Amino acid sequence: MTEPIEQRIAKAMAELESVQAAVAQAEERLAGASATVRSRDRAVEVTVGAAGELTGLKFLDNKYRSMNASQLAQSVMEAVGRGRAQMAQEVMDTFGPLTAPSTELPELRGIDIDWDRIFGSALGGEPGGGHGGRTRSRLRDEIHEDGDDPHDRGRGRA
Repeated sequence: MTEPIEQRIAKAMAELESVQAAVAQAEERLAGASATVRSRDRAVEVTVGAAGELTGLKFLDNKYRSMNASQLAQSVMEAVGRGRAQMAQEVMDTFGPLTAPSTELPELRGIDIDWDRIFGSALGGEPGGGHGGRTRSRLRDEIHEDGDDPHDRGRGRA
């Protein structure tokens, strides 16, 4: 027997309110989030905010004095890339549960998040560093497995 439409609407509204509250909590949690990362050569330490912005930069132990401009730039870029990848992963972990379909209302598919559009190069991370590449591949695998809507290409759920 099918459920009356009024009950289904009430359930959908309750679910929507629950998702809105969860989004607000996630945004609040991430508002002050940051990642502090050192370059592999330990010459540079950067702090990156939840939006991938550089919020801090330190040159450690005067190592920069023995580096040429190109080496120093590479250290900064590597640390920033790893910090951005770390924060992208934290944001994806925080919002990931909101992308799951509703258990009570199959029509509510969960929110679609275009991680590539949000994080861009941060998902790819720095070669050999960070978690982004693995996550990006996992997302692409799920996108290809879904295959429900040919217009949904490039969008995925974690």
